[in-house]
Amino acid sequence: QTFFADDDVSASFKIDAIITVVDCKWIRERLDEEKQGENEAVEQVAFADVILINKTDLVDRKQVEDVKKRISTINATAKLIETKYSRVDLNKICNIGGFSLDRVMK
Repeated sequence: QTFFADDDVSASFKIDAIITVVDCKWIRERLDEEKQGENEAVEQVAFADVILINKTDLVDRKQVEDVKKRISTINATAKLIETKYSRVDLNKICNIGGFSLDRVMK
């Protein structure tokens, strides 16, 4: 909200993309948590432009695919990138023009 409420900030900066990192081993449990109010894991996945699926080395291939399918049911438009130790080519997450306020407001 700071980016939109503060004229100086919005004049000097832009949001290029919302990037979320999920732990492939535990994200399913976080998404299934029943909490009073909003589930933060679900919210972060839902609003992300790019989702780094981290710690893919700690699970088998089937679990990685299951996590990707589950994430896609929450956010079908996010770019999914598998990572180990959160290592990612910065060209895949910087200057990608992924953020859309119209999409976020839906």
